[in-house]
Amino acid sequence: MTTPHPRAAIILAAGQGTRMKSPVPKVLHPVGHRAMLDHAIDAAEALGCERIVVVVGAHSPEVRAHVMKRLGEDAIAVQDPPLGTGHAVRAAEAVLGDFVGQVVVTYGDVPLLRASDIEAVFEAHDGVTVIGFEAADPGAYGRLVMDGDTLTAITEAKEASEQVLALTTCNSGVMAAPVGLLFDLLAEVTNENAKGEFYLTDVVELARKRGAPTRAVMASEEAVMGVNAQGELATAEALFQKVRRETFLAAGVTMSAPETVHFAWDTRVGAGTVIEPFVVFGPGVTVAERARIRSFSHIEGATVATGAEVGPYARLRPGADLGEGTKVGNFVEVKNVRMEAGAKANHLSYLGDGAVGAGANIGAGTIFCNYDGFNKARTVVGEGAFVGSNSALVAPVSIGAGAIVGSGSVITEDVPADAMALGRGRQVNKDGAGAAFRERAKAKKERGS
Repeated sequence: MTTPHPRAAIILAAGQGTRMKSPVPKVLHPVGHRAMLDHAIDAAEALGCERIVVVVGAHSPEVRAHVMKRLGEDAIAVQDPPLGTGHAVRAAEAVLGDFVGQVVVTYGDVPLLRASDIEAVFEAHDGVTVIGFEAADPGAYGRLVMDGDTLTAITEAKEASEQVLALTTCNSGVMAAPVGLLFDLLAEVTNENAKGEFYLTDVVELARKRGAPTRAVMASEEAVMGVNAQGELATAEALFQKVRRETFLAAGVTMSAPETVHFAWDTRVGAGTVIEPFVVFGPGVTVAERARIRSFSHIEGATVATGAEVGPYARLRPGADLGEGTKVGNFVEVKNVRMEAGAKANHLSYLGDGAVGAGANIGAGTIFCNYDGFNKARTVVGEGAFVGSNSALVAPVSIGAGAIVGSGSVITEDVPADAMALGRGRQVNKDGAGAAFRERAKAKKERGS
């Protein structure tokens, strides 16, 4: 995305997150299988921000490592000690360096805020703009005091009069301003308030004293929802899933019980695909048009082509790549295997590390024995091959095109094309031995009684 005025983002992610009661840092908790902090970074990138700075706390090396992996060392600012939101934003000043343009302040624990929600704060280029929302229960939110279209003040609930507390237009905390103006104003902020902190919100009053424009743009309460406890994380997840389900339904995906289907942030599903109840999509899944994902299947890191059928009770793990018209049936697990068009594994099998040719059939109970305790090896089943039920294919091994593997075989050597392989002990029938066994067992039981 290109913008006429340079943009930067400061993402605040230094909070302790004690209310989460979790050893995992708050901003690294996932929504839609993606860390909340990554959602905030995604929004900043979608806005076309040429600089992104994440403010982290000295207490959380995991958050620092997460930011470094995604954005690099130059994107990190440290707030130490934590002295409020205004102090946190000032920690990013040196990291932004000589950036000239507009800067938006967002939060690493607001996972549902999208670029489209933020875009309006950049419309004014000479003042301070905040995102507000109408709160169903204003409670402890800071209130936006408006005079027509002008924002006259942001008042924290602990500092507010009864008249201000009666307002329902609240502050999301998201704010944008020209970078020079923002840091000039922050330099004037004091901590003379009930909490003894440096409030970012004080820049509104300071901007007005300078004659700089101050305004508010509105977003939905759901979009600006912050996550501070496990219950709020669950609520954010539910809201995320609701939007994803509605998006897929509108795009032509059929779901008879959408409330039971769970998507990841990057799930892609083509029109005409049917998703039955109780399906879970992990990250990295692409499903083409007119596929069918049957109930109780779990899919992650996989690709499913047009007309393929998965499940019920199937598991596709990373690297599973199903071609057109393939079938992976009940209680089948596939990992790092390419299945060509029309290949089938209908029941109770494990296919790990390999390839299955077009039209091949994998019988019930087949196992690709891919791991020897130290290394992984590949199993290749050729086009049109037939692997009988309850077979173990010990990798590395290749089953040639059109070959047949007899049921119950343990295959340790390559099978040539169009050959038949039998890797099992020869059956021996002993006439009358069954009746004799029962007579001995009956006699032993009578003696024991």
